[in-house]
Amino acid sequence: MLHTTVTPNEKRQAFRAGLGSGTIQRFPGAFTPLSARLIDDKGFEGVYISGAVMANELGLPDIGLTTLSEVAQRGAQISRNTRLPTLIDGDTGFGEPMNVARTVQVLEDAGVSGVHLEDQVNPKRCGHLDGKDVVDEKTAVNRIRAAVQARRDPDFVIMARTDIRGVDGPGVGGLSAALDRAKALQDAGADAIFAEAMADLGEFEAMRGAIDVPILANMTEFGKSDLFTVQQLQDVGVNMVIFPVSLQRIAMGAIERGLDALAATGTLAAEVPEMQTRARLYELVDYAAYGEFDADVFTFDLRNNRS
Repeated sequence: MLHTTVTPNEKRQAFRAGLGSGTIQRFPGAFTPLSARLIDDKGFEGVYISGAVMANELGLPDIGLTTLSEVAQRGAQISRNTRLPTLIDGDTGFGEPMNVARTVQVLEDAGVSGVHLEDQVNPKRCGHLDGKDVVDEKTAVNRIRAAVQARRDPDFVIMARTDIRGVDGPGVGGLSAALDRAKALQDAGADAIFAEAMADLGEFEAMRGAIDVPILANMTEFGKSDLFTVQQLQDVGVNMVIFPVSLQRIAMGAIERGLDALAATGTLAAEVPEMQTRARLYELVDYAAYGEFDADVFTFDLRNNRS
C-alpha cells in the first residue's frame, strides 16, 4: 500500500549485489509507475527508467528537451512503486560538471538506485540514430568525476555511458575508440559502463575483456544492435540488460489498434479479451489494503466487481 517498504539504500545495495552476482540483471523499462509494479510482479531484477520514454510521454523527441526536475519527478514516482532497484537515464547530466553533481544529488533524493550519464554533446539524440557526436575525453571524464564526488550514498550506482562507437567520421568512432573511452571512464570512478550501439556479440565480449567493472547491453528495438537473448548476452559476460522503450511500444501499439477498432465499429467490445481486467488492476494497486487500512474512512467494497 502507498509506497514500497524497501528503502532506497536497500535497493541500491541490491543493485550492486546483482551486478556482482554473475547472473545477468534484467531491467525492462517502465513507462508508468503502474508498469513498474508489473515488472516487479513478474520477477525481474530491476526497473529501467528511460529518458526516451520520459520524453515521449511528454510528446517530445529524445533530444535533451526534458529537464532535471521532470526526470527526478518521474524517477521518484516509479521508484516508490517498486521493491526493485531502478536505474535512470540522466542524459548528459543537464549541463556542465557542477550541473552533473547537482543531478546526482537530486536523483539520490528521488530514491532511484543509480544513474547513467553519457558523453554526447548537447543537444543529445537517441543513441541509435546517425549523426550524433560526443565530447572529448577530458570533458567526458570530468562529468563522471563530478558525479562520483557529489554522491553522498556510496551505494548509489554511477554508470558511464559512451556513444563513441556509433560516431560517424574516419578515425573518430568505432570499437577501438569505445574501448579506450570505457577504460578512461572506469578510471574516472564509474561503477559500470554502458557502451551504446555495439554491433554484435563479439563487440560486447571485447568490451568485457577491456574493463573490470560491470557492463550493460541495450536491447532496444529498431536500433543498431541485434536483439540478442538474455542468455547470449550473459554468455559473453554482459552483467545487465535493459529493454528501454519496449513496454511503451507494446502499449502504444495496443492503444492504436483499440482506437482503430473503436473508430471502425463504434464499440470496444471485441477488444475486451485483450484488456487487463479490473480485478488484475486492483490487485496491482493493492486496492484491498486501502479498504482494510481504516474501515471508518476507507469503505471500498470490492465484491461483485466484474472482472
